[in-house]
Amino acid sequence: MSCGGCYLIPEFQPQVLDSLRQPLETGEVAIARANHRIVYPSRFQLVAAMNPCRCGHALDPGFSCSRQPAARCVGQYQARLSGPLLDRIDLMIEVPAVNAADLLLPPPAEGSAEVAARVAAARHIQIARYAALGLPHVSANAAAPGSVIEEAARPDVAGMALLREASERLNLSARGFHRTLKLARTIADLDGASTVGRPHLAEALSYRISNGQALRAA
Repeated sequence: MSCGGCYLIPEFQPQVLDSLRQPLETGEVAIARANHRIVYPSRFQLVAAMNPCRCGHALDPGFSCSRQPAARCVGQYQARLSGPLLDRIDLMIEVPAVNAADLLLPPPAEGSAEVAARVAAARHIQIARYAALGLPHVSANAAAPGSVIEEAARPDVAGMALLREASERLNLSARGFHRTLKLARTIADLDGASTVGRPHLAEALSYRISNGQALRAA
């Protein structure tokens, strides 16, 4: 199944998808053959898309799957993505279908140029942060070691309470915990905030569970 010339991620073999786990985690690919082992640099940004189910309508209002209950259809389709792979994906966003009324809405107040300026400013903040910590090779929050990000992204009191509660309710792994902190720190940088607050953590946590996952868990 293709969409605009690209394949939806569940259409790849699960073994192929799981081979992305190592480079997503370490930024390297290790190939071992007989008595030889070679490591290649492989730091990349994964951008992927998928439907909620094979037909793509499981989350549409009033939709009823003719083959089986919608929750089961969603579960079977999304099960092609393993938990360890999903744990390495920082942002999961539901994109509802666009209708004619949406096309009549006014453009967003913040344009691409303004967003680009905020991103550039946030990148400069991160480069300076890790240079000051003696880590000039780290240029972004995503590449910071876990022990470093725990200090750089230490939340305020309200944020810490939310993170503690969410860690228990969402069963965050250690990897998920650190990735949430990194994302919250980046959101705070985009806001120009020196401290990671509850709103930054709430937004970061919202990206770790999608409506499709909630339906699958039902």
